Amino acid sequence: MEKIKFTKMHGTGNDYIYVDMTTNYYNFDPADLSRKISDRHFGVGSDGLILVYDSKTDAADFKMRIFNPDGSEAEMCGNGIRSFAKYLYEHRLTNKKLLRIETPAGIKAVELVFKGGSIWGAKVDMGEPILEGSRIPVSVDKSPVVNEEIAVDSGSLRFTAVSMGNPHCIIFADELTDELVKGTGPKIETHSLFPKRVNVEFVKILDSSHIELRVWERGTGETLACGTGASAALVACSLNGKTGRRVHVRVPGGELQIEWAANNHIYMTGPAEEVFEGVYNYQT
Repeated sequence: MEKIKFTKMHGTGNDYIYVDMTTNYYNFDPADLSRKISDRHFGVGSDGLILVYDSKTDAADFKMRIFNPDGSEAEMCGNGIRSFAKYLYEHRLTNKKLLRIETPAGIKAVELVFKGGSIWGAKVDMGEPILEGSRIPVSVDKSPVVNEEIAVDSGSLRFTAVSMGNPHCIIFADELTDELVKGTGPKIETHSLFPKRVNVEFVKILDSSHIELRVWERGTGETLACGTGASAALVACSLNGKTGRRVHVRVPGGELQIEWAANNHIYMTGPAEEVFEGVYNYQT
């Protein structure tokens, strides 16, 4: 049995288990650990596992690996990286307030945001959106992939595809119902149009600078928030002429501020919270 020290954190309700691999040596299969520790009945309960490593490149300070509850590895997590930066600072792994974090989706710059002398959250440079169909990837040979048709069951919907280092399918709706999110979401996640599966965002436009969002995440299911999904949603809203390039995104877990800046980078600002620490008894 391996006794693994962990910290549970969340960003707008998108919760993850953090394990420090910089000062500890644990012998576990990360995919297996994520499946077990993420279970909300038999484990700790989370939207996934995030491992903290020192980066082996001079271009980054630390390295982040993310595993979904089904054991698959994700490329990037916007909510997870905000809590990652807060974890590093508050657990005294760094004294930097501007960090460069290595992820499978590239190196991301994260600036801690302080309120009242303590860390409230972070602002993340999410990078440039990827709009070429082959790079998202989606089986539509266009750039951008905007307002395309997707067949679901006996009907069809219109979608816009964006990658923020991980693939997203954005669908606009008048109402964000459980039938749509939980019923249609998993069918789109595994649709043949998306060779690496896809995260699905359902967006309701409130006005030119406010949207409401519900997300069906690849390998996870519905989550209370998704930072890359909120970023992709803004890009889709702008490409379809539904909002400007700066929006407040209302998610079930709170609110995120997303901006598509003049340099073509997406910037996301939102809170991060530590929930508790513990020790998990891992058995293979």
